[in-house]
Amino acid sequence: MNTELLVDNPLLARRGPIRFDEINADAVVPAIEHLIREAQDAVDAIGQIAGEYTYANTLQALEDATSQLEDSMGWVHHLEGLLDDPELRNAYNTVQPQVAAFYSAIPLNAPLWTALTEFAKTEAAAQLPPVQARLLQRTLDEFRRHGAELSETDKETLRHIDTQLAKETNTFAQNVVDATDAYELIVHDEARLAGLPDREKEAARRAARTRHIDGWRFSLQGPSFVAALTYLDDAELRETLYRAYNRRASEGEFDNSSRLQTILALRQDKATLLGYTNVSDLYLADRMVRRGHVARDFVTDLRDKCESAAQREHDALVRFAREHHGLTRPLQPWDLGYYAEKQRRAEFDFDEEALRPYFSMDGVLQGVFDLFTRLYGVTFRRDEERPTWHPDVRAYCVFDEAGRTLGVFYLDMHPREGKRGGAWMRPFRTGDWDAGHPHEGTVCCNLTPPTEDGPALLRHREVETVFHEFGHLMHHLLTDVPVRSLAGTNVAWDFVELPSQIMENWCWEKESLALIGRHFETGECIPDVLFEKMRSARTFRAAGGMMRQLSLGTVDLSLHQAFDVSGTTSVVDYARRLFQDFQPDTLTLPDDYAMIASFQHLFSGPVAYASGYYSYLWAEVLEADAFSRFKDEGLFSRTVGNAFREQLLARGNSREPMELFVDFMGREPDPSALLKRAGLLS
Repeated sequence: MNTELLVDNPLLARRGPIRFDEINADAVVPAIEHLIREAQDAVDAIGQIAGEYTYANTLQALEDATSQLEDSMGWVHHLEGLLDDPELRNAYNTVQPQVAAFYSAIPLNAPLWTALTEFAKTEAAAQLPPVQARLLQRTLDEFRRHGAELSETDKETLRHIDTQLAKETNTFAQNVVDATDAYELIVHDEARLAGLPDREKEAARRAARTRHIDGWRFSLQGPSFVAALTYLDDAELRETLYRAYNRRASEGEFDNSSRLQTILALRQDKATLLGYTNVSDLYLADRMVRRGHVARDFVTDLRDKCESAAQREHDALVRFAREHHGLTRPLQPWDLGYYAEKQRRAEFDFDEEALRPYFSMDGVLQGVFDLFTRLYGVTFRRDEERPTWHPDVRAYCVFDEAGRTLGVFYLDMHPREGKRGGAWMRPFRTGDWDAGHPHEGTVCCNLTPPTEDGPALLRHREVETVFHEFGHLMHHLLTDVPVRSLAGTNVAWDFVELPSQIMENWCWEKESLALIGRHFETGECIPDVLFEKMRSARTFRAAGGMMRQLSLGTVDLSLHQAFDVSGTTSVVDYARRLFQDFQPDTLTLPDDYAMIASFQHLFSGPVAYASGYYSYLWAEVLEADAFSRFKDEGLFSRTVGNAFREQLLARGNSREPMELFVDFMGREPDPSALLKRAGLLS
């Protein structure tokens, strides 16, 4: 090892601002390999304890052993998914299997397991404070679930499975990014753009100019794709884009089709090796539902409550398209967004584009900040000196009322080449307020970008996305749990969406929209008439939207519970048939529908959201109920805000999630809250 490559390496900085502007491909391999060796030495030292076993030299030492590796590898993973940098990707691909092998080996380390189990027998372990006692029990349970009690032969098999899973899922995620970036649709005849709002047309024109192309360029990035499917009158163009989007990474250079089967087989092999019937039972053992069949029953029950309403919605859309727009052919999947938007305009006199001028990016952010100030007493200030990874990125600091720095975060809000799609929050560091070290994280989105001569004006759904991700961010930044692995968003995956999804509710209330939605030119609030139209249209096609979520959850659970990984049926065909089962009568998915090949939630990591997609709706039940307390006691109530912060956000995984919910609400959740809000239950 060339030690010169470790001198002042930005990935080895344990304190101070993260030097994102200095992290490059050359820094990655030496730093990560050094941190793996350092962490391995620390882990091995726990297994060689010669004296008395204590919390400090077992559990705390294990927490400390991996902290810098976890942080630094997280920064590299983050940048690899955001920057169009082949050398950085190659460096990441070099170290990623090594990191995966290191982590998978920790529960299989026999001397370490002995140290933990011996400590668990001591009087000191029996006297641990509640949070530390929870860490001990969860660590023992996690080690058992990850093979601590396997034979040496089976441990070696498990190591191989974990390494292969990390490699295959990493390639899956990179293929989706590459397949998305590789596609473009160029339109040369402006007449074919009829129906597309002027702002979207200009964005397509600008996208073409950046490629030195004459015409209008459409991509599979969210803002471009959604606008085209919603507004283009030209059904042929809509079909072309729809098919391209749902074929991503299922053919050609970036084909994930066979990789799906490989990932599922590896996951099932792991579950079998660890004594579980299926992957769902393995992955859900530490979630609120505990077992795969409970998640399946939850999804099935919701489907039973929504299916007939969704069919009625679809029948009404078909009648509308025929009677008001002269549609004579069968309605196709690429028609749904287009005619639904026209139906919504007709029934509610509501054009979603009319809201855009009230949702400038800067205005929305200021509204988010103002809301959190009212609820939690925290304030925000931009930090223009802090290094970032791209000129588009902004850094901010969060302060409490005493002026103490609670957190630092970065915003990367618009799409660009090489950046993965979707929206997410990622923790960068779990700090220590008492020691003066703030928590750090980021929110990344792919929202409508600014124009050449105007600000970024967002769709209302994009505003909800901003609030959603900021909910995750506050969960991370406001945690005060002293144990890193139990802090912030390190909670059960069917609970983690509660703090995020609840925030979307403020995007629908008149009082809070006065903070969020102000005209970017005049500063005026959303007019009452427009607000009422928006509210009236909120539950428009709600059953169909829920059925889509249920289809994703069902496909996920079916792939990890029922799919025969040794059979001859392809994952793409199997998933397509399941997705078709959730479509209304008369609506048929095309034969080349292969959305599963780009479903990053399920396949972009060794675990990812596999068997956990149901958790969005599970958490929606929780947040719909929890928000009722804000509705009853005040949208900006500092009392309720403090209770939510102190009893939910701050507590992380220090207690069972249902206990935290009961602390806040005084009772267990009301399952009917979600259906009532969606207008599906009176």
